[in-house]
Amino acid sequence: MTRRQFLARSALCGTAAWLATGTAGKAFAAASQGKPLGIQLYMVLKAYQDDPIGALKTLKSIGYTEIEAIITSTAATLRGQLDATGLRCPSLHFDGIGFEPGIEASHTLGAHYIVSSMLPAIMQKEAAASGKPGEQDYSLDGAKRTAEYANRLGEKAKQAGLQYAYHNHHLEFSDVGGGQTFYDVLLRETQHDLVQFELDCGWVHMGGKNPADYFKANPGRMPLMHAKDFLPGAGNGSYPGSELGRGTLDYQPIMAAADRAGLKHCFVEQEGPFSRISQLDAARIDYDYLRPWR
Repeated sequence: MTRRQFLARSALCGTAAWLATGTAGKAFAAASQGKPLGIQLYMVLKAYQDDPIGALKTLKSIGYTEIEAIITSTAATLRGQLDATGLRCPSLHFDGIGFEPGIEASHTLGAHYIVSSMLPAIMQKEAAASGKPGEQDYSLDGAKRTAEYANRLGEKAKQAGLQYAYHNHHLEFSDVGGGQTFYDVLLRETQHDLVQFELDCGWVHMGGKNPADYFKANPGRMPLMHAKDFLPGAGNGSYPGSELGRGTLDYQPIMAAADRAGLKHCFVEQEGPFSRISQLDAARIDYDYLRPWR
């Protein structure tokens, strides 16, 4: 099951080779600034469910300092596990539990950002509950309605002392007319202080766009990102995940653009299936690949 399928269901119901001198040495020196690197808990969900403390300790030993939460038991349970393993939780995806419970969970976890993983799916669920079933709408009108909804969530989050952020998949980068995408409309029609964005770079790429371009064009709007990649040939309904550095994206220019745009938290996330390598082994490869640019 891909993360997109997982979220839709819940919503609807090699650094050691670097040299110490020259160009490589400069890059390594930049990496030693010690910016935090996090991981989305969904990526290691099976390992976490099998052995919560063991999985979190392994993530900490790899070098991760932050996790982005999804709630599979209770926020209090997760908070205790994070405290026991020395990990922080600055961000929560609320789709699986709802927005109001998400606010309470965010406070319990000490998170500042409350994020929708698939807002069009949430809107579809609410429409169905009111007797108006329909498909997720990625048209121009759908983008405007989504922006309005996001503004309302952002206001509620602000009142609760939190910051709302919108996480994308690939369909947000479809053309809605006039040379603009669904995502472009969201950026334009949401209030900057109420709605910020978590740019999922892998899904941006699957949507046919360059993640670095969005960071460059929108400084201050994207404090969060997902570092994700897919195997060559992904697309057309099949999106097998790849470890970073083994797919199709070069993250060095993306990270440079993200940092210049004011990135605060980078979360590694890999789609399944994990048939070639375990979740925790993939997490280690992803960390080793990305660390030189953090």
